[in-house]
Amino acid sequence: MILVVSCSLNPDSRSRILAEAVRVKLVELGHPVETIDLRETSLPMCDGVTAYGDPNAKAVSALVKRADAVVLAAPVYNYGVSAATKNLIELTGRAWTGKIVGMLFAAGGQTSYMAGMGLANSLMLDFRCLVIPRYVYADGDAFDGDRITDSEIERRVTELAREVTRVSTALLAADQP
Repeated sequence: MILVVSCSLNPDSRSRILAEAVRVKLVELGHPVETIDLRETSLPMCDGVTAYGDPNAKAVSALVKRADAVVLAAPVYNYGVSAATKNLIELTGRAWTGKIVGMLFAAGGQTSYMAGMGLANSLMLDFRCLVIPRYVYADGDAFDGDRITDSEIERRVTELAREVTRVSTALLAADQP
């Protein structure tokens, strides 16, 4: 199962549009998909102590742990990945160990295209995740209302879905006796 997580809390989120686009592509590729939308799944702020016992934090952690791969769709604010995205990872911690991770980012402009690197580094170093290097970065010009209008972004979403599926399938097969 591939888990797609929409990390935006904004009701008019463009990263949510990317999450839905990659979910559709993964389903078309025949891979089982589950989704989490942080707008619908309220998580407490990670306090390093009691927040881990929150029922939603436990449920999300179990989904991350069960997933063969996780695709994060996150907004970029002030040249960085949203606090809600970081909070998700802090709350679910070790469930990320060894996961294959794909990333999609939506930002207001073109200059934050490196915003995902801190997140990628953290996932790789802290949890030994294998991060798919070709992530999707889309600025406001790639959207019209609630749809993607940039054919290059659509192509890259498809490419990311294929790569996440290819790598996760290959690694699962390699783990079989």
